[in-house]
Formats: sequence, structure tokens, C-alpha cells
Amino acid sequence: MPDVRTSTPGPVRPSTDVITDSASGPAAPPSAAELLDFARRTAADAELVDSLPLDPEGRTWLRLDGPGGSEAWLIGWPPGTGTGWHDHGGSHGAFVAAAGELNEQSLAARLPTEGWKTLELADDVDRERRLPAGQGRAFGPHHVHEVINPSGTEHAVSVHAYYPPLPLMRRYSRTGHTLRLEQVERPEEWG
Repeated sequence: MPDVRTSTPGPVRPSTDVITDSASGPAAPPSAAELLDFARRTAADAELVDSLPLDPEGRTWLRLDGPGGSEAWLIGWPPGTGTGWHDHGGSHGAFVAAAGELNEQSLAARLPTEGWKTLELADDVDRERRLPAGQGRAFGPHHVHEVINPSGTEHAVSVHAYYPPLPLMRRYSRTGHTLRLEQVERPEEWG
């Protein structure tokens, strides 16, 4: 996670949700719906949510053990902070607001992943969701969005899960209907 600060060096709370089939070993990777279920249950863990140190100026996070080899995070959002436009490098996932409220702006269009620097978006691709505490959403591998804490005074906290673990993130800028690829980040750069 590139623009966040860690508040612990490694994963916390081992998952009890490892998906296995005793007859044939590991089952299929977790679906987006299963990741959403995990994020909802984790967001309801008041003790865990309250354990996240909150910084008044920057996002904070704790890495969690997600189900079935997924990557999961508990993230604290100071008032007015956001992610900027990005994707998840082909991973599917889910997130749930655990405290406060988040807004998500997303694109209802499948973007090509390679071979472009600037795209002109159609008029009808924008979607917006308000996600108060307890609400969330799952998304597929081609999801492009930005997430914002709209409050001017209150922190928000959320739970995010991705499968496969994030191989990269593409960062975009947006002006009107023009989306521009700005940067491709890889996990080794996030240290």
C-alpha cells in the first residue's frame, strides 16, 4: 500500500477462514463475495477496529491475514483523505467501512490494462457510492476507483481484502472525461 504508514511490522489476527477441502487440499481461491463476507465480519470486530492507531494527517494501516491466501488491510482515514484514482493490478476484492463513512467514485467500464496513456471516458461511466459504517462492496479484477473520507472532522476506518495479493497498482489522474495513466507501482516499492 503505497501512500500509507504502517503501525505494525507484520500481519495480525490470523484468519480462521482458510478455505480448504479435506479430500483434495486447498479449494478454489476466495471469490469477491467471500472477500466481502470476510471484510464485513472483520469490520464488525470492534476490538480490532479500535486497536488501529489513528494519525490526524496520514492514513494508517494494519496488515491482516485474509482468507485463502488473500491480502487484507485495516485502514484508518483522517478527515478529507482519499486514495486518488487507481486499480488493483488484476486482483479482485472487497472493502467495508468499519467506522465513519467512505465515498467511492468508480468507473463502470472495463479499461484496457496495457498500451495506453490517456483515455477519453464516455458520459455514462461514472458511479458513486456512499458507504456508511457496516456497508461495503465487492469488485472484479478490472475495477478502477477512488475512495474518500468525506468528513471534515471524523476519521473513518475500513477493511480491504484482495486476491491474488496485489501484484501492482496503477495510479491515474482525471480531468473531466480524460483519464491518464500516471504511474505503475509494485509492492517492493511500497516499503
